[in-house]
Amino acid sequence: MTSRRHAIADDLRNQILSGRIEAGARLPSEAQLAARYEVSTPTLRSALALLQGEGLVEKFHGSGNFVRHPRPRITYVGGRRASAVQLATDRALRVSVRATQLRAQAHLIALLNVSPGSPLTEFLCLSHEGKSAHSLARIYVPRDLTPADLAAAWSDTEDIAAKLAALRPPLAEVQETVSAGLPSAEDAAALRISTSLAVLSIRRVATDTTGRVVEASLLLLPGDRADAHFTTRHPTDERGSNT
Repeated sequence: MTSRRHAIADDLRNQILSGRIEAGARLPSEAQLAARYEVSTPTLRSALALLQGEGLVEKFHGSGNFVRHPRPRITYVGGRRASAVQLATDRALRVSVRATQLRAQAHLIALLNVSPGSPLTEFLCLSHEGKSAHSLARIYVPRDLTPADLAAAWSDTEDIAAKLAALRPPLAEVQETVSAGLPSAEDAAALRISTSLAVLSIRRVATDTTGRVVEASLLLLPGDRADAHFTTRHPTDERGSNT
């Protein structure tokens, strides 16, 4: 038997997908919807949470619930030596960058294999189209591999990956770990998604020929519009070609 919250979510989903409720439209207030469906406010909010988790509805505190505009698909292409901020999308996204100097603590010590308190630079990269956020990346680099003048060297439009590559030694290995889970409240707020919407989490650790970690990246992609693509190319078997 279908629960009331699922029945409400099914009805609103059908209206959204059929176009009867257009993208960008504000839904009636939660009190109005609860009265319409003859349910309690908590049950109505539970139904809306299902739609928020599917990426169909987004809630703005103080403004209400809105039908989301379709988001471009984001594809993370694995196996590259470039930075995690390079993503494949069906349109160009703007990337805003905030650089912060900090000292290695907690998980960063193990992530970069450095001593506690080692100087690092964090690049917080948020890709977005207009006011819509699409992905969040935190890139950590040893302080000696970052520009001396961060304000002059980094901006919204510059190719971050190319600048990082120019400052570091050649890479020997890039390890990528992909997992799925729920975002923290802070990350959900930055991406403007519900904390109940799963995210694709990608951790990249790049080392040079000496084994030193020269870049570590933590990338979050909303699960309702993200894919991870990996291609493995095997060398052609030429045995017998000279017989």
